[in-house]
Amino acid sequence: MEREKIYCPEANCSCLWSFKFLQEFLLNSSKWHMNRCQNGTVYTVEYDWMYSCTPTKCGRAISDSVVTLEEAQKLRRYTSKWSLSLAGSDGGASILDLHSGALSMGKQFVNIYRYFKNEIRDVFTEEDFELYRDVRSRIQKAITETFGLDTKRMYLIKPTFFSRINSTSAKTTHDEYWHPHIDKETYGSFDYTSLLYLSDYGLEFGGGRFVFMDPSSNRTVEPRAGRLSFFSSGSENLHHVEKVTWGTRYAITLSFTCDPHYAIDNLFLL
Repeated sequence: MEREKIYCPEANCSCLWSFKFLQEFLLNSSKWHMNRCQNGTVYTVEYDWMYSCTPTKCGRAISDSVVTLEEAQKLRRYTSKWSLSLAGSDGGASILDLHSGALSMGKQFVNIYRYFKNEIRDVFTEEDFELYRDVRSRIQKAITETFGLDTKRMYLIKPTFFSRINSTSAKTTHDEYWHPHIDKETYGSFDYTSLLYLSDYGLEFGGGRFVFMDPSSNRTVEPRAGRLSFFSSGSENLHHVEKVTWGTRYAITLSFTCDPHYAIDNLFLL
C-alpha cells in the first residue's frame, strides 16, 4: 500500500494518511484533512516487545471498502435479535457487548449469556460470530497497515460493543454519550479506536455525527452503513458525538491495545 506521511513539527509523532486507500468525509468542503498532533500526547513503551505496536504516528482515517454494505446490514440485524426480548436502555443509548454479555436493560445491565443460558443458540449462531470475527480481523488489519504496525502485536480490548442510539432523553450517566473526551484518558489502555457504522446519517437518523475537535476547527464524520472510522486514541483526537435528534443510529466500537495483558479473547459461541 502506498502512503503519504505528513510530519508535525510541534510534536514527536507524525500524522499519517493513506491517500490511495482511505477517504475522510468532513463537514466542510475539504475531501482530505491531516490532523495536527497535539503537544503532550505520550504513548508509554514499557517493554521492548511493544515497540512494534506502540504509536509513533498519530492520525485518523476513514474507509468505505473494508466492510461491505451487505455485511453491515447483517451485523445490524444482531441488534434486532437482542432488542426482541430485552427493551434496551430507558435512555437514548443502548449497548450490547458480545464478549462480556453486557446488555442495556432499563437503567442497568444484564448478562445475555446468563439471561438466555442454553437458549443463546436460538438468539445467535456460530455463523453470526464468524462474521463478527472476520470483520474484526479486517478492521485490525486496516489499522495496522495504515499505521505501519505489526498486527500480531495489537490486541482487541474491552469495552467492545454494538450501540443503538435514539433521541430518548438520558436517564443515567451511561446514556450521556455526547460529552467530549479522549479515549486514552477515558480508557487508559486504549491505543487505537475504531467505529463501524451500521446506519445512514440523514436517511435513518439525524444528529449523531462524529466530531473531531481540532484546535482550529471541528472535523465531522457522517455515518454511513459500512463506513469504518479509526484513529489513534490520544489527545490528538479529542472528539464527541452529536446528540441524535430523530431516528436510530447503529454502530460497533472496536478498540485495540499494544499491551497483551489487557487483551480479550476472540469470540466463539459455546
